[in-house]
Parts: sequence; C-alpha cells; structure tokens
Amino acid sequence: MAPVEQDALAVREQLFHERVRECIICALLFASLYILCHFIITHFKKHTDFTAVHDDEDAAVNRIALGLCTFTLAVALGAVLLLPFSIISNEVLLSFPQNYYIQWLNGSLIHGLWNLVFLFSNMSLVFLMPFAYFFTESEGFAGCKKGIMARVYETSVVLLLLTLLVLGMVWVASAIVGNDAASRQSLYDLWEYYLPYLYSCISLFGVLLLLLCTPFGLSTMFTVTGKLLVKPRLLEDLDEQLSCTRFEEAAVSHRIRSGKASCWLNLDMEMLREQFFAIRSKRKKLELRHRASPWQRNLGYPLAMLGLLALTGISVLIVCFHVLELLLDDAAMPRGIQDASLGQVSFSIFGSFGAALQVVLIFYLMLSSVVGFYSSPLFTRLLPERQDTPLTKIIGNCVSLLVLSSALPVFSRTLGITRFDLLGDFGRFNWLGNFYIVFLYNMGFAGLTTLCLVKRVSWAVQAELIRAFGLHKLPLPVTRCRTRSKPC
Repeated sequence: MAPVEQDALAVREQLFHERVRECIICALLFASLYILCHFIITHFKKHTDFTAVHDDEDAAVNRIALGLCTFTLAVALGAVLLLPFSIISNEVLLSFPQNYYIQWLNGSLIHGLWNLVFLFSNMSLVFLMPFAYFFTESEGFAGCKKGIMARVYETSVVLLLLTLLVLGMVWVASAIVGNDAASRQSLYDLWEYYLPYLYSCISLFGVLLLLLCTPFGLSTMFTVTGKLLVKPRLLEDLDEQLSCTRFEEAAVSHRIRSGKASCWLNLDMEMLREQFFAIRSKRKKLELRHRASPWQRNLGYPLAMLGLLALTGISVLIVCFHVLELLLDDAAMPRGIQDASLGQVSFSIFGSFGAALQVVLIFYLMLSSVVGFYSSPLFTRLLPERQDTPLTKIIGNCVSLLVLSSALPVFSRTLGITRFDLLGDFGRFNWLGNFYIVFLYNMGFAGLTTLCLVKRVSWAVQAELIRAFGLHKLPLPVTRCRTRSKPC
C-alpha cells in the first residue's frame, strides 16, 4: 500500500474513532440526564395514575406517556446545561491545551451537542408531547377493537391533523411576512424552512416568557429566602416574646378544653380553635428562631440577601453595558456560527473568573425564571405536588420547562451575559438580526429588573424599620377633610 493511501486510511480511522467516541459520550450524558429526570418525575407523579390493578391498558398508556415526559425533561435539562458546559469546556481547553486526557473535549463534540439539543427540542415540542397528551386522552375509534394499537391509530390521526393545521398557519404567516420569490420558494422546503421557522417562533415566545418571568422571579426569590432563613431582628427580645406566646397558647388551650362558655361571654369555639392554631404557628416560628445559632441568625440571612443583591446587580450592569455596546458596535448583536473554535480565546475579559461568573449568572437567571413562572398567577396551577401530580399536569410542566430552557442560550446571548456565540440552528433565528427587537429586549429586562429590585428591597427595609421601632402597633391616624359647612 502506498504511503498516501496509508495516510488517508489513518485519517479515516481517526475520524471514525472520533465519531464513535462522540456518540458514546453523548449517549452517556443523555442516559445520566434521563435517569435523573426519571427520579424527579417519579417523586412528583400521582401513583394512582400508574397502577395496573384495574386496567392494564390504561397503565401501559400512562407508562408510555411517562417515558415521553422523562425524555422531554431530560432534553430540557440538557438545554439548561448546554451553554455552561460549552463555556467551561472552552476554559478547560485554555488552561490545559496539551493535556492528553481532555483531547476528547473538542469543538466537534460541542457542536454535536448543540445540534442534538435543537433536534430533540423540536421533536419533543412538535411531536412527542402532543402525542403523549392525545395518547392519554384517546380511547380508539368507534367500532374498532379496543387496545393499545387503537389508541395509537387515533392519536396518530389527531396528531397528523394538528400538524397540518400548524404547518398551514406557519405557511400563511411566512407568506405574509416574506412576499418575495425566494420566500415563496422556501415555503416548499419542510426540513430547512418550516421547522426552523416554527422553532424560531417558539423560541421567541420562550425568550419573551423569560423576560416576563425572570424579573418577577428575582423579586420572589428575596421573599422565599426570607421565609426559609432566620431573619435577624432589630430591638427585639426573643425570650420575652416566646414566653408571652406560650402563656397565650396555654390560656386559649385551657378555655377550649373546658368545653363551656364563660358565664358572661358567649364564646365561639370555632373562633377559639382558629386563634389557637394561629398562636401555635407563631410559637413554632419563634422557637425555630430561638434555636438558631447567633451565626445563623445574624450572618446567614444577610449573606444570602447580599448574594442575591450582588448577582442581580451584576446582571443589570452587564445588560446596561451591553446596551451601550449595541449602540456603538454591530458586533455586539447575537449571531450564530457554524464552527465552534474552542480553546483559542476566553469569552470573558476577566478570564476564568469571568467565565465562572457567567455560568453562575446563567444558572441564577434560569432559577429565577422558573421561580417567577410558577409564582405568576397564570401558571400557579401547574406547580407540581409531591406524589400527587396527575399525568396531564406533568405533561404541561415538561412542555413549559422545555420552552424556558431551550430559550435560555438565546436569552443569555441576547442580554450579553456571555460572549459565546450560538451554534448550529440556534443562530438561524430571523429575529436575532433585528436591532430594534434586541435593543428593546435589553432595555425591558434592565428596566423591569431594576424596578422589581428597588421595589422589593425598599419595601422590605421600610417594613423592618417600622417593626423595629414598634410603629406597627400604633393606631391608624384618623384623617378628616373639611368642607365649607361641616367636616367629613
């Protein structure tokens, strides 16, 4: 064999081994996410929906739908980890460029992960989750033999009709937006035009949902932190309050146990019970604060609040700086690239520290968006409950989390949280090149976040000062307005 042929064969063997290695790594990562998501869904699902005691067919249908939900949730978790994993991989390659054990961490692997997440997100949103919902609601066509296949046939027909309806709406919308010959010609390409355009609309909706939920979630996290941690109180005698509460609880409990009303008051026993439970709840909270160590009471809560304030303030500053960049430099616009050049330059001017800060901010914004999503009045009913979440609610939660998580890379790049450009089909969204949309989006995020932060912090400080100085115990002032003839 000639040396040229040997070299070509060696190159082909190397490419084959790299492709096999990438497939194995992707399979292991997705299998780990799938197992983790299976335990999460099992923790929340309602057991009565998956038992095989009464109907084996319904139990099998529920198990199939559960598997599809687990797959979708694994894709959502992979979309959340996609951008942080890419940033960390770039910094690792920069720190250890010649290390033999990390040569598998290359641009081809990262690019493949982005493409897989994009493909699986499309599959889950367009096919798997609608199929899971219609499959659980189906009973088979009238006159056909009952069974699993009858439900599959009915679900497939309904899903086909829904697909035709959605594609028709996308066709009409795209024909209205682009009326030139090139746009009309691209309408007939399903894979290269329809699905990216549809996913672009879904991503735009997810990014707008993140814009609305994240500031509200940041404000809610301050309240949740105050409830979970023990707050330090100014000018407060905790022992005296606990003693008074215990005496009050004992007095109300004695009156309830006596079982009869006073000789001069007609007491309502139901009102006494409500008062007793309220006093007991207050006593338990005081005991919890009393058992907390001085470090936990005086250091834990302030550090947590300062951490939330710091992360929120840094996010707002980064977005404001990105707004200035948008006005001065066109390169600040989010864009997509087809080749991931990892290990060449850091995506932060502060090096590894800046990259770590970007990863922390991405996770923080995603967490705040999820908190804001479930705290909003429109989506409060979707909040899962431990061991008591029906299958339809699990499907709704998986779809919602996938929409939020798949929009996270676009959300982070649009706000300038990271400089890591969007890979694969994530960078093909048409609205990313619109300066006005990106500029108004950054301004909206900075304005809403600042407003929620100032409002929450100012109210919390005002309420704490009023409580510390005992002003909340004062009677409300009586305001009077005088007219020409008499006061009112």
